[in-house]
Formats: sequence, structure tokens, C-alpha cells
Amino acid sequence: MMYRSLDDFLKQGKALLVKGPVALIFIEDDVEIATTLRHHLQSGFKTVLALMPDAFDLPPDVASRVQRIPFDCAQSQAVFDAVNAVISASEPGCWLYYCYNAEYLFFPFCETRSVVEMLAFHTEERRDAMLTYVVDLYAGDLQVTPSAVSLEHAYLDKSGYYAQARPDPETGHPRERQLDFFGGVRWRHEEHIPNSSRKIDRISLFRTKADLQLQPDHSFDDQEYNTYACPWHHNLTAAVCSFRTAKALKRNPGSAFDISSFRWHNSTPFEWHSRQLLDLGLMEPGQWF
Repeated sequence: MMYRSLDDFLKQGKALLVKGPVALIFIEDDVEIATTLRHHLQSGFKTVLALMPDAFDLPPDVASRVQRIPFDCAQSQAVFDAVNAVISASEPGCWLYYCYNAEYLFFPFCETRSVVEMLAFHTEERRDAMLTYVVDLYAGDLQVTPSAVSLEHAYLDKSGYYAQARPDPETGHPRERQLDFFGGVRWRHEEHIPNSSRKIDRISLFRTKADLQLQPDHSFDDQEYNTYACPWHHNLTAAVCSFRTAKALKRNPGSAFDISSFRWHNSTPFEWHSRQLLDLGLMEPGQWF
């Protein structure tokens, strides 16, 4: 179904924002739109919103299964304002997820279990949000694929990830169960990445509640939402495997000619399987077996 605007959807589509999970896919350009939407449909999301410019086409099999909403991601705050508008319009407790095109959600055992099953378990553990690591993907050969996007020959970094304590700006002390995570292409090419965009942690999955606000650094104003685990044991985490950074670095004139390859000695082919991400420590099964 198509709507005239996000406001139009929020008026007509309230019945879709009761329980979820609802995926909000923000389309920035025409790269891998259909594969992104298909991946999240196959992951088991009850509703998938495609927020995208009118100029982009969708294959019929995808168009019939998503809610298409005219949207322009060009303004830096637009995506965060849109997520917050959906939060406000949703029933409290509705699970939401957001990402961009050419990004793909992976969670433990996603080959045999759905996102609905995962979030049911996460809810039973009294968790209202889930930490995801944005894992940079990139084409193995930029001479063959200058856009840096190749599903068939995708690579990721198998090491080089690290975390730092996240200080409370008021007290200066580290916040409990919160860390800032770094690594991947953003870390290796940080001279081309604004300081505010270097972190790879994102709270991509969360339950709505009254007055909840997503902030421009991909964190929430409720600090418990920003924690990686509850106080008593480790919890599930997931990964958003993303070509977004590599794509932007090769599109930006300030970095495009400085990067002839994203591969280094710690690059490895991406297997498109949750087991690889679990083995590399890029997501955590917690108590879910």
C-alpha cells in the first residue's frame, strides 16, 4: 500500500503500530533497495515500511508486501524525526526496528528462527531494547565494483573492534552497562569520518513507550535503553551488516580517490550467516539457545 506522506500513514496505519515488530527501512539512494526489503520481510517482520523517494521503483513482489511512504532522507535530522514520530503514534510496547537500504539485520540463529521469536524471548527477559553492532561490509575488489557494494563478493573485518567506557556528561563517571563500540571501515578510515559518526553501536530494536526519544547519535533519552545487558546476565545482541559506510566513502569526492581497496590482512569474506557473526563475537546469544 502507498501513502501520501508519513503523516498520512500515521493517521491511516495506526492498526499496524500496535504490537509489531515493525521495520522502518529508510531509502537514501537506489542501491539494493529490493534486497534490503526482501531480507527484512524474510526475517519475519509483521510490517515493513519503505520510506523512500517517489522516483525509485520497487519490484511488484516487494511493492505488494510493504507499506510505501514518500520520504526524503537528505536532511540529517529527518530520519530521527521520523522514528520519533512513529514512536509517538505507536501503541506503547510496540517493537520497532530501523535501518537504511543496503543494511541487513542478522541475529542469533536467524536462519531457523524469526525476529518475532527472538523479540518474544527478549521481552520475557524484561528487556525493552536491543543493542546492535553496525558491521561494515564492502566489496572485495573496487576495480570491479567501484560502488563498494557487492552482495556476491562482500567482505567484513574479522578483528579490530574495541569498546570504550561511556562517560556520563554530568558526572564524568562511566555509565553502567553502556559502552561506545568502534571498528570496521569507520575505524580504519576515521580521517574521513566525522567524530560523531565513528561509533558502530546502534539501538536498532526497541519497544515504544510514552515520550521516548531517539537522539541523533542513535541512542535514546532513556538510559536503560542504551545498555547492552541487564544487571544480572548477558542478553541477546544483533548485528546490522551494512554497506552504508563503504558506499559513502567511495561516493564522497573527499575520500573516493584516497581509497583503492577496503581489504586488509584482517578482511574475510562475509558468509551471510549468523554463525560467522557469533564466532567473531559480533553478536551475543545471551541465554537464548
